[in-house]
Amino acid sequence: MSTKHLFENLTVWQKARSLTKSIYQATRQGAWSRDFGLSGQIQRASVSVMSNIAEGNARGSTKEYIQFLRTARGSLAEVQSQLYVALDIGYLSQNEFDALQDAAAETARMLAGLITSLEQRNPNP
Repeated sequence: MSTKHLFENLTVWQKARSLTKSIYQATRQGAWSRDFGLSGQIQRASVSVMSNIAEGNARGSTKEYIQFLRTARGSLAEVQSQLYVALDIGYLSQNEFDALQDAAAETARMLAGLITSLEQRNPNP
């Protein structure tokens, strides 16, 4: 019997986990590592994405699951916005920014697809 939780099998959760790791790695570099406000905020937002996916998956209803996925999507938008700040003030190169934004955008597409799938299966959540 596997000890894995169902959320760990979700590709979107795995992608969010990878993004979170990348965010932590980026915020430990150069001047960004000394900016505790921005680094802490983007770290918390990225952790929130994967946490809300997991929590929603553990809920008993599709309606709650969708709500948590929407919250995850909001936290992901926060991460994307904060990446612009990091780029604008020189904490990230354009290439680093592009790679992180691409990972965030892929996660957003996956979240949107999961939400749509759940809504179609349960049209009155």
